Amino acid sequence: MHTKFTRIVKNLSQYVLVILAIVVVNPGYAEQINPQVTLEKVANATFARIELDQQITESDPDHLRVIIEEELMPYIDHKFAAFKVLGKQFRSVPKDKIPEFVDEFKQYLISNFAMVLASYGGQELLFEPVKDPENQKDMTVKAIIRKAGTPDIHISFKLRKSKQTQEWKTYDLVAEGISLLSSKQSEFASLIRQQGIQAVIDEMKNKNRQSLSVVSNIN
Repeated sequence: MHTKFTRIVKNLSQYVLVILAIVVVNPGYAEQINPQVTLEKVANATFARIELDQQITESDPDHLRVIIEEELMPYIDHKFAAFKVLGKQFRSVPKDKIPEFVDEFKQYLISNFAMVLASYGGQELLFEPVKDPENQKDMTVKAIIRKAGTPDIHISFKLRKSKQTQEWKTYDLVAEGISLLSSKQSEFASLIRQQGIQAVIDEMKNKNRQSLSVVSNIN
C-alpha cells in the first residue's frame, strides 16, 4: 500500500512541476483583486511560447531555461520559497551562505521546470473560481489537470500578496495533500544536518549545470 502511494506521488510530481512553472500572476488591477483571473491566460501563453520556440529547443534544449527565466521566474516568489524550504534549518545556516543558496535555488527551480516542460504533452488546466479574494493576503487556488486517457489530478496553488507591491505570486503547490516545498524541505534538511548547507548548494549547482534533453510531445 505504501509503495503504491509513493509511486502515485512520484508520478504526480512531474505534473506538479509543470503546473507550478506556468502559474504566474501579473500585477494588473484585476489580478490584484483576483489572481485566479490570469492563471488560465498565462498557462495558455506559456504553452504557446513553448510551441512557438519548438524548433529552437530541439536544436538547443537549454533554450527552455531562457523561456522560463524570461516568462515565469519574475512572477514566482523564489526567495520566499527558498526560505520555506530551509525551514527550521535557517538558523543553523551561516548567513553569508544565504544569498548563494537563494540564487542556486532559483536556478534549481528553473532547471526542474525546464526538464518537465521539455516533455510537455498537452495537459489541460481547469481552474475553480476563487471566493472573496479581495481582502486576503494568502490564497489557495484549486485546479484540475486533465489529459485524455488519464485520471484527473486535483491540485492546489499557494499564493501570497507582497506587502510592498501588492502583487500576487506563487510559492508552492500541493498535490494529493503533499506540498512540493515540504517535500523538498525534508530532502534538504537531512543533507544540511549531515553535511551542511554547502552540500545542498553543490548538489543544486551540479543539477543546474546539466544540459537538458528534449523529447517533443507536441502534436
